[in-house]
Amino acid sequence: MVSNIAQLCKDTNQLIETLERMLSAEEERRGNRIEANKVNDVVTPKAKSKNRAANLAALQQLSEAYPNAFDRKNVRPLKIGIQDDLIADEKVAKNKIKRALASYVRSLNYLRSLQDGADRIDINGEASGSVTAEEAQHAKGKLKEINQARREQKREQEKKERMNNKLEALLSMNK
Repeated sequence: MVSNIAQLCKDTNQLIETLERMLSAEEERRGNRIEANKVNDVVTPKAKSKNRAANLAALQQLSEAYPNAFDRKNVRPLKIGIQDDLIADEKVAKNKIKRALASYVRSLNYLRSLQDGADRIDINGEASGSVTAEEAQHAKGKLKEINQARREQKREQEKKERMNNKLEALLSMNK
């Protein structure tokens, strides 16, 4: 009985060491990923939240100024070069236009709207060109990338939770 307990303690300690090495390796891997992308060093969650709020506010201004072109309930592909038309119209500041357009065209609904042959619209909501097969394929690829990144992020979070649960269970057994 005593030798079983001693063996269990030894096995538990080995498992804890293994988990600690794995957590260290994961932290190092994440650290390397962050170093590779210096933007993440600067953009804190609070700054991200502020940027998101500013993007939404700019998009709201565009929606109010051009309701036929920027309808969030009926997202349609925009005319190539619409930024120049918006700037020339001078209803919204240039920096707001750039911020809003960047946010708008990266949205999932916008990417989904880019179907081969779909009409593009100008600032008045009137047809002005159409989406090419290459543009539709590019949008489809972007959607796949986003979905893959989300699945990977979810897997990483689940893995982290499992590791934490195992570590807590081991620590409670060891006490």
